[in-house]
Amino acid sequence: MEYIEQGSKNDILYWSKRIYQKGMSPSVSGNISVKIKDGILISASGTCLNDMDENDIVLIDYSGNLLSGGKKPSSEKILHSEIYTRRDDINAVIHCHCPVITAFAVAGVELKKPILPDFALMYEKVPLVPYYCPSSIELASAVGEYFEKHDCVLLKNHGVVVGDKTLQNAFYKLEFLRAYAETYFGAEVLGGARALSKKDISYIRKVYKNK
Repeated sequence: MEYIEQGSKNDILYWSKRIYQKGMSPSVSGNISVKIKDGILISASGTCLNDMDENDIVLIDYSGNLLSGGKKPSSEKILHSEIYTRRDDINAVIHCHCPVITAFAVAGVELKKPILPDFALMYEKVPLVPYYCPSSIELASAVGEYFEKHDCVLLKNHGVVVGDKTLQNAFYKLEFLRAYAETYFGAEVLGGARALSKKDISYIRKVYKNK
């Protein structure tokens, strides 16, 4: 178990820096976690993801209680535990305030327009969770409910949450959503983001279904 926990901490440190250095988690915003046998490893409250070290990662149980570590766990700890409780297939969660993705959340716009083949293949939509106070039980519960059918959600006037089997996969998912959001904005400036046709979408999903 010692090796598994240490390896998971190393993953958190590596991908946290990637998230920050891509400009997706400014200042001390955002939090990151992985599920291990003994509980949930999660970033400590008030931590800059770029400057984290092992002391900034703590172990909590599924009720948010601190099991080990010398710092206070992220204030969004219950949000993370809700996702893990509802989804056995998710082992890693990233929550951040990526500006270009969060702009959609602030505008109250779901990510659903199929302007790119990859988006049409991967998603029907990335839904928008109604606004609840950050770190609240109400927010955690709402996110958990959305995650029963989705792996990515926007938090109205707040940010974005993604989950996957590994932190690597969750990071790639987050990075793709940022690229999608940037492309959408750019296309709108240039005259309008035009969606793929239903015929094109159907063909894409058919061709890549078994790849």
